[in-house]
Amino acid sequence: MTTVTRVHAIVSGTVQGVGFRYWTARKADGLELTGYARNLFDGTVEVEAEGPSAAVDALVAMLHSGPPSATVAEVTTRAVVPHGDTETFDILH
Repeated sequence: MTTVTRVHAIVSGTVQGVGFRYWTARKADGLELTGYARNLFDGTVEVEAEGPSAAVDALVAMLHSGPPSATVAEVTTRAVVPHGDTETFDILH
């Protein structure tokens, strides 16, 4: 049986205007995760990802480097209760 988890992450650094949300969505789709990525007003990117715990962990590890155009300073994460309310990984505006 696969354990489903959901994580909320805030990624700081040079992460807006560099394709970070789209890169995250492609990685999440490849891992068959659901959730979203969106820019926040303070210049960070918020990510929530849900799916098998190993896949969620893999995405979180990728967030620490981001796309080549990004410079990630910090990734803070916290576990949240899985919602199971979506079947896609979305880019929110």
